[in-house]
Amino acid sequence: MDSKYSVNLPKTDFPMKANLPQREPEILRQWEEQAIFQRLVAQNAGRPGAKRFVLHDGPPYANGDIHIGHALNKILKDVVVKYRNLNGEVADYIPGWDCHGLPIELKVDKELGPKKRELDRPAIIEACRKYAQKWIEKQRESFKRLGVFGRWETPYATMSRGYEAEIVRTFARAAEKGFLYRGKKPVYWCITDRTALAEAEVEYEQHRSPSIYVAFDLVSALPDPKLAGRPARLVIWTTTPWTLPANLAVAAHPDFTYVAYDLNGQVVVVAKDLLAAFLADVAPGELSVSDVPAPHSPPAHEAATGGGGTVLAPQLAHPERVLAHLDGSALEGLRYRHPFLDRESQVILGDHVTLEAGTGLVHTAPGHGQEDYVVGLRYGLEVLNPVDGAGRFTERAGKYAGKKIFEANPEIVADLHASGHLLSDPKASLEHSYPHCWRCHNPVVFRATDQWFLSLEHADLRKATLAEIDRVRWIPHWGRERIHNMIENRPDWCVSRQRTWGVPIPVFYCEGCNEALLSPPVMERVAAAFEAEGMEAWYRHPPADFTAGAACPKCGKTEFRREQDILDVWWDSGVSWAAVIEREGLELPVDLYLEGSDQHRGWFHSSLLTSMALRGAAPYRAVLTHGFILDQHGKAMSKSAGNGIEPSEIIKKYGADILRLWVSASDYRDDIGLGDQILAGLAEGYRKIRNTIRYALGALDGFDPARDAVPEAELEPIDRWALARLAAWDEKVAKAYEDYEFHLAYHATMQFCAVELSALYFDVIKDRLYTWKADGRQRRSAQTALHAIAQDLIRLLAPILSFTASEAWTYLPGRPTESVWLAGLPRRARPADADALEARYGKLFEVRGVVQSKLEEARRAKLIGSGLEAMVTVRAEGEQRRLLEEARAELPTLFIVSKVVLADGPLSAEVARAPGVKCERCWIYAEDVGRDAAHPTLCAKCVGNL
Repeated sequence: MDSKYSVNLPKTDFPMKANLPQREPEILRQWEEQAIFQRLVAQNAGRPGAKRFVLHDGPPYANGDIHIGHALNKILKDVVVKYRNLNGEVADYIPGWDCHGLPIELKVDKELGPKKRELDRPAIIEACRKYAQKWIEKQRESFKRLGVFGRWETPYATMSRGYEAEIVRTFARAAEKGFLYRGKKPVYWCITDRTALAEAEVEYEQHRSPSIYVAFDLVSALPDPKLAGRPARLVIWTTTPWTLPANLAVAAHPDFTYVAYDLNGQVVVVAKDLLAAFLADVAPGELSVSDVPAPHSPPAHEAATGGGGTVLAPQLAHPERVLAHLDGSALEGLRYRHPFLDRESQVILGDHVTLEAGTGLVHTAPGHGQEDYVVGLRYGLEVLNPVDGAGRFTERAGKYAGKKIFEANPEIVADLHASGHLLSDPKASLEHSYPHCWRCHNPVVFRATDQWFLSLEHADLRKATLAEIDRVRWIPHWGRERIHNMIENRPDWCVSRQRTWGVPIPVFYCEGCNEALLSPPVMERVAAAFEAEGMEAWYRHPPADFTAGAACPKCGKTEFRREQDILDVWWDSGVSWAAVIEREGLELPVDLYLEGSDQHRGWFHSSLLTSMALRGAAPYRAVLTHGFILDQHGKAMSKSAGNGIEPSEIIKKYGADILRLWVSASDYRDDIGLGDQILAGLAEGYRKIRNTIRYALGALDGFDPARDAVPEAELEPIDRWALARLAAWDEKVAKAYEDYEFHLAYHATMQFCAVELSALYFDVIKDRLYTWKADGRQRRSAQTALHAIAQDLIRLLAPILSFTASEAWTYLPGRPTESVWLAGLPRRARPADADALEARYGKLFEVRGVVQSKLEEARRAKLIGSGLEAMVTVRAEGEQRRLLEEARAELPTLFIVSKVVLADGPLSAEVARAPGVKCERCWIYAEDVGRDAAHPTLCAKCVGNL
């Protein structure tokens, strides 16, 4: 082609190759140098009447490199914060870290080794602080590399002096309101780490336990004259033989019927409805049905299903051996001998007894179970705990003293067997779900110790909290049921821990009578010392520095010793609403908490309880939860499973924007898949979005919107149609952000970029952009629409594709602000005739589809190569024919052919070679090529445009 006939091809310096791993760090430096986040928040705060939106950060633990779950969580939060700021709201984001707790203490113990024995508590605390600070700094850089905006230079940390002081102050507020008490009751206890555990620190895993039936010999006579003079035995079932030394009662249900049964000459008592199940386990010959259900799986007391679907209920082979029926209430007060300790105990009544398994008589050890503890209180039973913190029996366990409890199980079973108190197979066992410590993954125990508790019954805290849950928006909605059930069924919160690295419980004990001094004024002195010196002040100052002027509330003495336990770390993070939000002067409740679904039993839970106790209201208006991450085989990702993908690996290969796109493209409310194939697919989607933006920017070469933009009413109809579709996309994406359904924003974007723009609008306007007069109204009309498209895509996608949007913005002609982050969201109104345009072009594109199908057939038949080699005859009738006549002039452009002929008939299309000669400049076949002697190779349209 003659150079003077050149066309207006797209031209932009915005690169086709993203090269994100290399380009993103430079963009990060620009953000920091320009203080973009600070300027954005300040800009919004300076607007009259600007709404404030607070997303409160749930603190990750300062221990180890970030994992893919961290990336998911932080990116989700960042999308919310960026959208809100671009929407004109004041959305400051204060990131935080959870710092105290056992994992760091154990790491430091390992690092210190034998040297630890030479250190006092303040020195150990200082070592833990340094360790946590090291990981805060490393994690902070990793979070920033994800493109997350926030107050990274001034985050909050639960180990900061001010925060530690607020932990004490919130504890004081709870004490002042009467929610705290010290009591001896069973709590989850990790015998490996030697500390009490919170509900959130317990995970259930499969565990194999003994499964035994034990006979307790009655001292009292059964209340039935037919049994006069006959010794009888109560039968219990247990999977924890190690708790038998703590047995102080056997519980029966007052409304159940029990039977006395002659088992091989001995009278045994079990619930009537569980007799067959009991016999199936210990003496199957006592039943007449051969296919007796297997014990426990399913429960033996459930009916067995025989061949052909017939239900065969196990029948007693010797029904005459049922000697008597006894009301449960009549058993109360009967006394029995412990099977191996010199102790007598009694039968008590309790509604917690069920017929789900066992015998309907429950071995009761108030020191080893919550329900046992509660029923024991009613009967004044001792809260006996013959197990020390390391999981060894004390002298109160008799001959088993000094033995580890789980190792003693076989010996206890063997002794029961030898003494005749074991009625089942000594080797019988059961695999079942059992509580384990979430840190060391070892089985935990219920163990009664003196601990501090937050009462859920005081001031109707449980009832008020359950009611408050319904005033919170839970996303997804099932979060409401989950946390409701947890609050409804949980015991009082054990808030004390037996460790070093944590905030000391600010309580003193009288040296005279051991009474606790639970004094808010004293606690405020402690808080002031922590504010000035950190929590090390607790150990560096004598108690008198804090208790001066205070007296024991019981005996009046004034000498005290300090508490040695620390507060549960869930209290630390749970009061962040006070230590961060209130200290910042922000209003409660905040707009949003956003964490993984495990936090219903963690941070959401502790935050709710502390805020309800101290404020009477939830600390949040809405709670959003995301699922966990699965590999491409549907298995949960974890370091232990070896199937995790580190965020740094993804960033190194693809860039952070691809990771951000993965987060946004996923329906995070369920578990999310991640793997090489998924990432490769998202990278392809990213390229489609980037190329769409790049094409629009390239087509704007030489366009100055202030000078060249065409008024909307004067735009070509197809350009106004494009603006109508742009407005619809804007609305969809904004709604997706508002509803926290970011995956809908991604899907809407892919549809808009790949289908409506690239495959349709861009295709249709190419001839006008490339070959029409460079500064003519028709070309400027298309550029006006493209400028709007480029600007809106960049601004609305910035919360997701933050690096790409920042980069692309710098190539936008006539950009209104230096940074996309200062530009706000587009506020695009639909064209006045949008409905009519969409209806009109919807019908035309339907015909276009028919034409394109025929063009493809012609290509396969080698009739044509390019569509511009074709002439298409379109047949239509009625309203469709009238529409085509009206649009006759733009049909060749819409169909991208050289000529269109209209004819009557049912909708169809016929393809033939286009008449005329190919124009050297626009490649359209036209019969007027060469009519201008000065331009013998051009069509009349190109001659005019030149």
